[in-house]
Amino acid sequence: MSDKIKYFLEESKMPKTWYNIAADLPKPLSPVLHPGTLKPIGPDDLAPLFPMALIGQEVSQDREIEIPEPVREIYKQWRPSPLYRARKLEKALDTTAKIYYKYEGVSPTGSHKPNTAVAQAFFNKEEGTKKITTETGAGQWGSSLAFACSIFKIELDVYMVKVSYEQKPYRKMIMQTFGANCYASPSNRTPTGKAILEKDPNNTGSLGIAISEAVEMAAQDDHTKYSLGSVLNHVLMHQTIVGNEAIMQMEMADDYPDILVGCTGGGSNFSGLAFPFLGKKFREKKDIKVIACEPKSCPTLTKGKFAYDFGDTGMRTPLVKMHTLGSSFMPPSTHSGGLRYHGMAPLVSHLTDLGAIEPKAFGQKECFEAGVKFANAEGIVPAPEATHAVKGAIDAALECKKNGEKKTILFNLCGHGHFDMQAYGDYFNNKLSDDRYNEADANKALEKLPKIA
Repeated sequence: MSDKIKYFLEESKMPKTWYNIAADLPKPLSPVLHPGTLKPIGPDDLAPLFPMALIGQEVSQDREIEIPEPVREIYKQWRPSPLYRARKLEKALDTTAKIYYKYEGVSPTGSHKPNTAVAQAFFNKEEGTKKITTETGAGQWGSSLAFACSIFKIELDVYMVKVSYEQKPYRKMIMQTFGANCYASPSNRTPTGKAILEKDPNNTGSLGIAISEAVEMAAQDDHTKYSLGSVLNHVLMHQTIVGNEAIMQMEMADDYPDILVGCTGGGSNFSGLAFPFLGKKFREKKDIKVIACEPKSCPTLTKGKFAYDFGDTGMRTPLVKMHTLGSSFMPPSTHSGGLRYHGMAPLVSHLTDLGAIEPKAFGQKECFEAGVKFANAEGIVPAPEATHAVKGAIDAALECKKNGEKKTILFNLCGHGHFDMQAYGDYFNNKLSDDRYNEADANKALEKLPKIA
């Protein structure tokens, strides 16, 4: 038997629906509130930013949502993605556990993000959208939406968190290759960006700031819509094609995970793998331990407060109940740019509050160490964000070894690190800073939470 076994589904076996966990929640999700009235929002409140098809998906209670045929045709370029048995990693760890990973780095832009980017671009095109604005952290989302918009001939403006804009120039070049405009955020193009730069010209940016800038620009033009790469219900739902495929592939392997691991920033790739398995747990009582891995520098789930908050720094978005460090919290500069967000997706936060998800926080040095160990065993260099899931899976495997347990672990390797080698260079040259979480700053930000009765 080979050291590494791939479980490929035939193209014809690709799932034809996304899974909506809202249909199976043990307790309903808290409503989204209008920031002015503090009353639950309706479709008309979201219409300036999103096409109606996506608004419908955002509030849907249907368990299965059909994937449009044009979207499935584009998916065929890289889906179904492979599921690997990591036998060499198992051997390196001398673990009693079996380790599998779903690999999303096979997409055109090297991550899971095109799963929702293509869907969102399609529904925007169907409604006649001419231009989209968005934010991006490390650049996986911006490059993926640029790829999708190039397919559907939609203009795209991307506001990229400044620290990542400077650390990851190749991500910007990918966006430009696909015809998108990419701006370092905070920028001088928006009221929020100008106000922040006036107070702090050296501000390194955050996803919350970039979201504010993209939303402001979209709200100015009737022909422009806004697109988000994580957090929202419909975005997480689009990613569930990952978990739906994984369930079928685990059946091919005649196995089923006892432990599921994913990295969490806003929650999209984690939800994509975890939600279909959690759905089976809720419906069929198939027990599974689900671990969400986040950075110690921005520990939303492990340190944040479960409360209503704005999704952006400029306080222009609707209010959602989520684990948050406060919308004005400025995460320190780390290479895991996609995980530097002050809040967590409402669905992930809700499930964590219900006890269905166990959060863990890791430092960037130990995550890069895990990423290097994985690369030497399996031959794939993980993206900095994905190293958190690798670290979580390795820890789980070593715990099994310690306890003599023969458990099955599954994690999502959500992207490769080919455009992030400077981060690995900093790790090898001992230039990575120690993780710094400023609890005092977080507490100040949390003092500004909206007062909800």
